[in-house]
Amino acid sequence: MSRKTMDCRKAPSDIHCTLTISGEEDEVFNAAVAHAVSAHGHEDSAELREMIRGLLEDEEPSAGIGRAMPMQEPQQPSRH
Repeated sequence: MSRKTMDCRKAPSDIHCTLTISGEEDEVFNAAVAHAVSAHGHEDSAELREMIRGLLEDEEPSAGIGRAMPMQEPQQPSRH
């Protein structure tokens, strides 16, 4: 399943919210609805849910995420 994002900067807002939510689609959708109601004072309605569903976007892959990091040998303290 692909990750989704919802960026409040792309939604109409009087408070100029900059919150971005990312995760699995259902998680982002539910969190975005709760945020719209609690932070923006919207009524939880079919229209709100439709607007939010339309604002969900595929998350852009970030450099380095999902790649294994090379292991480094522990450094021994120097004894000078």
